[in-house]
This record gives sequence, C-alpha cells and structure tokens, in this order.
Amino acid sequence: MPEPVPEEKPEGQDAPPTDGDSDDDGDESGNTSLSGLFVEKPPEAIVGVAGSDLTIIAKVDSTTLTRKPTMKWLKGKWMDLGSKAGKHMQFKETYDRNTKIYTYEMKIIKLVAGDAGGFRCEVTAKDKCDSSTFEISVEAAQQDTQQADILSAFKRADGGEDDGNLDFSALLKATKKKKMVKEIPEIDVWELLKSAHPSEYEKIAFEYGITDLRGMLKRLKKMKVVEPKHSEAFLKRLDACYSIEKGKKIVLRCEVVDPDVHVKWLKNGQEIKPSAKYIMECSGNVRTLTLNRTSLADDAAYECVVGEDKCFTEVFVKEPPVTITKLMDDYHVVVGERVEFEIEVSEEGAHVMWFFEDIELVKDKDSTKFRFKKDGIKHTLIILEATLDDIGMYHAWTNGGHTKGELEVEEKQLEVLQDIADLTVRATDQALFKCEVSDEKVTGKWFKDGVEVVGSDRIKMTHIGRFHRLLIDNVKPEDAGDYSFIPDGYALSISAKLNFLEIKVDYVPRQDPPKIHLDTTGNMVSQNTIIVVAGNKLRLDVEITGEPAPTCVWTKGDKQITESEGRIRVEARKDLSCFVIEGAEREDEGNYTICVTNPAGEDKAMIFVKIVDVPDPPENVRCTSVGEDCGTILWDVPIFDGGAPLKGYLMERKKKGSSRWTKLNFDVYEPTTYEAKRMIEGVYYEMRVFAINSIGLSQPSLTSKPFMPIAATSEPIRLSVHDVTDSTCTLKWLAPEKIGAGGLDGYVIEYCKEGDTEWVVANQELCERQGFVVRGLPVGEKIDFRVVAVNIAGRSPPASLGQPVTIREIMEYPKIRLPRDLRTRFIRKVGEKINLTIPFQGKPRPVATWFKDGQPIDPAMVSIRNSNVDSILFIRSAEREHSGKYELVLKIENMEDRAAIQIQIVDKPGPPQKLRVTEVWGFNAATEWEPPKDDGNCEITGYVIQKADLKTKEWFTVYEHNRRTNCTATDLIMGNEYMFRVYSENLCGRSDDPCFCKNTAVITKTDLEIKRAPYTKKDKSCAPKFTQPLVDRSVVAGYSTAISCSVKGYPKPKIVWMKNKMILGENPKFLMRNYQGVLTLNIRKPGTFDSGKYSCIAVNDLGKEEVECKLSVRLATDPDKAKE
Repeated sequence: MPEPVPEEKPEGQDAPPTDGDSDDDGDESGNTSLSGLFVEKPPEAIVGVAGSDLTIIAKVDSTTLTRKPTMKWLKGKWMDLGSKAGKHMQFKETYDRNTKIYTYEMKIIKLVAGDAGGFRCEVTAKDKCDSSTFEISVEAAQQDTQQADILSAFKRADGGEDDGNLDFSALLKATKKKKMVKEIPEIDVWELLKSAHPSEYEKIAFEYGITDLRGMLKRLKKMKVVEPKHSEAFLKRLDACYSIEKGKKIVLRCEVVDPDVHVKWLKNGQEIKPSAKYIMECSGNVRTLTLNRTSLADDAAYECVVGEDKCFTEVFVKEPPVTITKLMDDYHVVVGERVEFEIEVSEEGAHVMWFFEDIELVKDKDSTKFRFKKDGIKHTLIILEATLDDIGMYHAWTNGGHTKGELEVEEKQLEVLQDIADLTVRATDQALFKCEVSDEKVTGKWFKDGVEVVGSDRIKMTHIGRFHRLLIDNVKPEDAGDYSFIPDGYALSISAKLNFLEIKVDYVPRQDPPKIHLDTTGNMVSQNTIIVVAGNKLRLDVEITGEPAPTCVWTKGDKQITESEGRIRVEARKDLSCFVIEGAEREDEGNYTICVTNPAGEDKAMIFVKIVDVPDPPENVRCTSVGEDCGTILWDVPIFDGGAPLKGYLMERKKKGSSRWTKLNFDVYEPTTYEAKRMIEGVYYEMRVFAINSIGLSQPSLTSKPFMPIAATSEPIRLSVHDVTDSTCTLKWLAPEKIGAGGLDGYVIEYCKEGDTEWVVANQELCERQGFVVRGLPVGEKIDFRVVAVNIAGRSPPASLGQPVTIREIMEYPKIRLPRDLRTRFIRKVGEKINLTIPFQGKPRPVATWFKDGQPIDPAMVSIRNSNVDSILFIRSAEREHSGKYELVLKIENMEDRAAIQIQIVDKPGPPQKLRVTEVWGFNAATEWEPPKDDGNCEITGYVIQKADLKTKEWFTVYEHNRRTNCTATDLIMGNEYMFRVYSENLCGRSDDPCFCKNTAVITKTDLEIKRAPYTKKDKSCAPKFTQPLVDRSVVAGYSTAISCSVKGYPKPKIVWMKNKMILGENPKFLMRNYQGVLTLNIRKPGTFDSGKYSCIAVNDLGKEEVECKLSVRLATDPDKAKE
C-alpha cells in the first residue's frame, strides 16, 4: 500500500511550525533566537528523497562562551534524537580552533517516509541558549517499482541499531496477503484523516503505514487550521517565553473569557499541585501561576489548560554570576613537588573550570596527574608531582569571574650541607662516616675504592631524613681506603678517607717523658685548629706516650674539664685521651689545652676548636621603591655569619593574608638589593630573605612591611589658563587618563620664569581640585606653568602649557547677564523669600550698585552681596512695599552696564463692595456688587458667589471664577428666602472675608391643590390557626427541654398550655413564651412523672384552635452497666 507523501511547500511560504511552535502553544512559528549563538542554521524547509541520505548542518560561535556548548537534536517538541543514534541516524561534532566555531551534523541514512516531520536543534551554554526549527519532507523515489514499495513498506524506521534491515516474516505475510486481496485504488490519506474521528487516527495510521504519529497530528492540525480559528477560552495567552534569574520569583499570567472557569497548570505535561512553591491565583478574568525561589529544575515548559483549549510557554532559569573572592597565588617549585592552586568563590556548589594556558583540565580516570577538590566555597587544583612540562599560566573561570596564577618549575639542585670527614681509627674501634644533603627524599649508594659497599653485621648503612651514615664496627686493616657517597640521580660524589692506625710495640726504657702525638689530618684545617659544625659531635682522640703512664688534664682557659659524663667530657683509655663534645654549640668555641705529666716530665699542646653554624637571618628587610609590577627590596647582612663566609641569599614573597610563600630565586644571589618582578598591581605583598653559607640555610628573616606594586599616574590632561590678573593666574585641567591602583592623592602646581630652570612650588599642600589660583606673580613677566599628579607611588610626568603666560590683567567691558526669568515681571507673594543672583563679567572687578525706583536701596529693607562674578539681592520676607523697579548698575572706571528688574509683591484681595439683590422672578434672583477697594496689588481674576436659605443657613456655591460684577442665581426653591455673599479672587487666592448682601431674595409660592386618592382600611381579622404543630418528643430525665409551635390570628389570640387536659398554672417548672406568634413551653429538668400529653389552645373572638403532642421522659443509662 503506498505511503502518504507530504505536500510540497510553495515558494515564499514560511516553514510549518513544529509541535512546540503551533498556534495552540502560543509560540511564534519559524526560528527562535534567544541569544544569537547560531552562525549557520538549518534551512526552514528540507526536502529529501526516500532511500537517499540527508545531512543537516548547524554552526555555533563560542567566542563569547565560558564553557563548551551542548547541542540537542529534537523531533517534535520533546523527543531527543540522541537516544536514536545508530545506523539510521548519525551525529557528528567538530571544532575549529582558529575561528572558535563548533559544527554539528545530523545525518539520516536512507530516508523513509516516517522521517518526515518537524525538527528542532537546540544549543545551550552556561547562561545562554538558542534554538532553530526546521521541517523535513520526504518525497517518493523516481523508480516506483512494486518491489521497491514492498521493501520500503517494511523497513523499520525506528529500529535503532537494526534500522534499515528487513522484517522478512512480515514480508512473507505481506506477500501472501497480497495474493488474496484485490488491488485497492490509491486513497488520499489526509482527506480520510480530516473527515475521520480522532479516535480512529491510530487505526488509519497503522493501516496506511504512518509511523510518525506526532508529525502526522501536527500536520493534520495545520491542515485543519486553514480557516482562522480564534481561541474561545483565552482573551490573552501566556507570553512565548520567560527568562528569570535563579532564586527569583516569576509570575505566569494569562486572561480567560469566562471569569468563573477553572484552569489547570501543567509542567512538562504533569499537573502542578498548589504549594508554597507554586501559588495559583484567580482574579476576575486573570489567572496567574507564581513560582517562588526558582531553581534549575523550574526550567521547563508550562501549559494553562481550559477545557480542551490550552496555551503554552517556556521558562528559562539563569544562574546568577559566581564571583571569585580569593584569587589564585603564584607558585615557584622544583621538580617533583606538590602544587595546590586554591581559590574561593561566592557560592557553594558553584561550577569552576580549570585551564592550563588554553587547554581545559578535566578529571581523567586514566591519569592521576591533576586532581580537583571542592570544599564548600573552596576549589583546589592539585598537581601531585610538578614537572618542567607544567610550567605556564593556570586559569580558573566561573560564569562571573576569572583568576590566574603562574607556575614556575626548576630542576632539582642538590646541596651538600655537611661533608664526610676523614677518619683515623685503630683496630677494633668504630668508624662512622656521616653526610647531610638538602633533600631528605634523596637516596644513594656508598662505595669503597670505586666498589659498592655491601651491608653486613659489621657494616651498616642508614638513611634518616637528610642524613646518610656508614657505620663500620671492629675496624680491620683491610677497611682502610677511600669511601664515597653518590646520590641517586645526581652527578655528585662525596668522598673521605679512612686511615687505619697500627699499634707498634717498641722497647722503651723504663723512664720515658710523656709525649702528645696530635693527628693533624681529619678535621684539622691547620695545625692545632679543628672546625666543627654546630650540632655535630666532636671526638678528639689524642695519643699519649710515656713511662710510667702519664696523667692527662684538659682545660679551657682557666677552667679544668674533669667530667667523664655529660655533653662535654673527657674519656681516658690506655695510651689515649678522648675529648668529646656532644652537639657542639657556639659557646664551645675557643682554645683547649691538654697537659700530660709523669715523673719523667710533662708535655702540653693547645688546640683551637672553631664552631661553624648556619648564619643568622638577614636584618631590616624593607621595600625601598615600587613600580607597576615590581618592587625593590633591600636588607642588611646578618649580624653573625655562622663562622663561615656568606655565599648569598634566597628570597621569598607572598600575598598579604596568604600562607603560601613563593621562591624568587633558586641560584644564590649575592647582593643585598633585589628587584622582585611579575607582581600584580594593587595587591599587597610581603617579603623575607634567607642567608646561606657553606654550612647551610639560615632561618627566614622577619617579614617585611606589606607593600603594594603601584605605578605613578599619567600626566594631567587639558591644562589651560582660565584667568589672568596683575598678580594671579588661574589654571584648570582634567584628571589623568591612567590612575591605576594607587589612586590619586592630589596635584602639585609649579611655575618658573621663562628661560629659568628652577621651578617653584605654588601650593604647600596637595591640591585635590582640578583647578588652582597661583598668587604673588610679578606683573608683566612671562611665566611657565606645569602640573604634576601625585599618589603613593610618586609624581607623574608633568603636564605643561605650550607657551609661557604673560602676567597682566586684560581689560574687559562690564556685562550683566540677566537670567531669562528676570527679564519679565517678577511676581512673588507676601511673606515669601526672594533670592536673586545676577551674574556679570568684567575686568578688573566691576563695582555693582543697586537702585529702587531711581533711589539707592535701603540696606535695612533689602540685603545685597557682591562678588567677582555676581551680585545677590535677598529679601527674607517680602512685603507690599518691596514692589517696584530695581536697577543694577555695573561700573568699571568710565564704562558701565545697566539691567532693570520689575518686582511685584502680591497679596490676597479685600472683599467686594455693596452686594445687593436687584431683582427676583420665578425661581431666579439677580445680584450685583462693586469691585474691592484693595485688589492685592494684582488683577482680580474672578468672584465666588454663594447662597444660603434662612431656614438652614447652610452656604452653597452658586458660581466660581465669575469675572463680572453681577450674577443670576437659578433653580431656587419656592417658599424659601435666600441670602447671598461674594468672595473676590486674584493670583494669591480667595479673599479672607466675604461681602454679605444687605437684602434677601424671597421665592413666593403659587396656588396649588393636591388631589389625594381615597383610602380603604383592610380587614385583617382571622380565627386562630396553627401554622406549625407540636411534635412528639422523647427526652432524658434531668436535662431541660422545650416544645414549640406557631400560631396566627387577629385579634391576637389568648394562649393556654395544658398537660393531660389540665391547665398549667404558675408552676415555676414550666416557662411559657410567645414571640411574634412562636409559642414555646420550656420544661426545667423534667422527670419521669413529667411524661404525658401536652396541648396548646389558641382562642380569640373568631374561633378556637388546639394542637397536642406526646412527651416521653426516660432515665439515663450507664454505658458500662449496659455492656455487662
């Protein structure tokens, strides 16, 4: 059976709207461009041939985006085609680094009719989005053979990975069925669908092989909307889309036709229930949905449904910008060290992108080189082991901020902090070689005469921290030789020699004087001088000979050393005297004397022990000058150099408030002045310095005072001369174009005579304004001027005039510049304040004089203040006598200028005069009066006429703003007598008092006769009749009750209550009431004896009526006993 072919789109006609862009959705048809991200969009209408391939291309510009855009291909409104990727649909993405343009492709392999319909491509970034809609139409192939139709009819268009293969079982069934069924003529499926009921759409689509039901419904809806159909439910639909920041409130508003109709709100097709988050309101025809504290989950499509009609909108939620509150520090490390770039952002859970140069760093499972850590507002980029390839600039980006930090990596340089000392030992003694290197992680090997030393029970090698030791117990003659320590990975060798001391037995006479045998090898740098590193152990074995055995005494100065235990001790052995210092200190330095004696004589030797240590830290570290990105640091040499010459210094810096120090040099720096570069202007830094000698590195110096790299401003601009007199010059200028982080403290103005080189400072204190008057200048001299901007970094380059200025005042004619509003009559009310400022010009300073009506102004009435450029006339409280013509006269020698001002002070007018009623006729009265004597110094603008009748004496306004002096009052009431009063009005308002009329106006009555209609009295008499009877009741004993009924009758009937045909008298147990015909009998706490028949009788002259009821009184029962 042939598949339906979509109709061709005529030229010039817009593309049909997709599901999301139909009229019922309230969106506009065509492309939707929210932020203009697309550089190239797919065509609005695409026509493909069945069986061929189709490629759709879209391009996005990412130059303004902070993150990679995300592209979605949708069919209809919500079906994401990404899940359909396979053999039938393929998606491709490419990126051009030069143009920063992403190209997205969607390729449909072997089009089938089911691929026709509306599509949309949607690109989103962090806070931007854009979308484009297009429609694909599929035409039948030219070769319309029956076999091709059969094959295409059974293709699985939505088969995913199996798309394009044939369903042979269905093919066989179709072939068999075809032999049995007669040929059916071609039918226009769309005409069939248009005339069918919606419940039959699915059946017809299945019968004619239509697989895209959504596209079919959309096209059918478009075909049905050929005739314009207006919404019968909505007066005003929802807007096409809304945009709101995250956390803010948004209100969706529409108007319906029926104010009482109930509406439903849907979110992505699901009904919304009222809550604190979603508030639904109804006010007349207006229906609103309020979304409080929006989140990213509220970014969705919303619908308002009224019956079968609905309107659509989309809400886009934008995240607020996340700023960086703590910037990234720079790092200077060696190879293998750990690096942590840390920043702080303004919001927890914010997304931070890390970049190395232009390459984004992402978490990779296969690589552990970079690690990313989040802790609240802290974000950290961790480089576990830095290499030379990691050198460069690292960036951290948020949607509202950016920071960067530089990483410098140096190769490792191993330093020998303690060398190996040569040893001389005797047989069976212990030999210890020890060295110290700068890196505690470095390993190495020991060699003897070029052969690696192998450990044993007698030979032990240890590595603790930075110390490497080789210990040889029970030394033997074969242990003598050259020992070396070679660190792994470094071209470095540390060597020392082990000397074996042989014991020779010689025959000596019985009497032999003592002799001291000093070994000048090993630690002896010169004869009788031993150098020891502070903290190390000194063991000096001195061989002593003599017979008999001599006595040995060690002394330092005058103090004898006798201790055999402790830090400094003397150990006595046969033929040896051992002098030991554990953990040498600076105080141990000095001359030590050994004296040996026996009966044959004595011998002395002096040994100088020199203690060397790391130097003291440098002193007085300070910043002497700064630049835009640099600062010069100066320090003093250490007080104590450690006993060894200083090799140089190491410098470190950090940002104020940070705990991360950055090394500035790895090579030893010898001078005591250093210029630190590559700093950020406007950020406070601190410095510290280490001293280095042959022993090692000193402690850090005290931190310098914080300093800020700043640069002086640029020169001021547009320096010009504003005014010149015989002794002054007024200069004006504009602020520098570049000020920088140091701000601007003020300006220094300098001048010098033409041809001179000595500049004189004109202002003792900094001038903060952009103008200055230089005073005390010589008349007639040519003077050069210049202005310098000053801030904490120093002086800027000077701004100078192009040529010198001649100091001489220029004559200028006096000129009064009268303001425009004073050129006409100046009117003010009595009591108001008058403050007139009249600017003028002229050189030298003009003399200003005021006149009123040709006479000098009285200072007691008017205050005058004159300056160089204006004159001020001031009246604190204006009075009528201040009115008149004021004239300002400006004089310079024999030249003058004049300006006149007409001031008029006005007040409320007085009351009119001689008000009278001149004529009365019918319902009218004519009045006349004369103008007031006092018009308030201005024209009378009108009159207010009021009337009052003598009965009520309430005043009512007849006319307002009446300009004539007569008036006719109309519509007066017959029989009343009226009096009148008039107020006068001018610019200030209505007069305080009115003028009352001396006579009144009487409106006389005319003869009238009232014809009254005859009155007939209605007969209301009727016999008693109960309109509500008594009702039988059953009550509980002890609880008050009441029985009631209602009766009507005229004259008012007499009421009698009876019990068991006995009249109830004045018994207090019974209370009888009659309220407007409602009769009530209240029985107070009835008992069982009150049971019986109660009746009510109503009697009047016209008859009698009776009603009765039965009252049963039962005893109350206990529920617990009832259960038993």
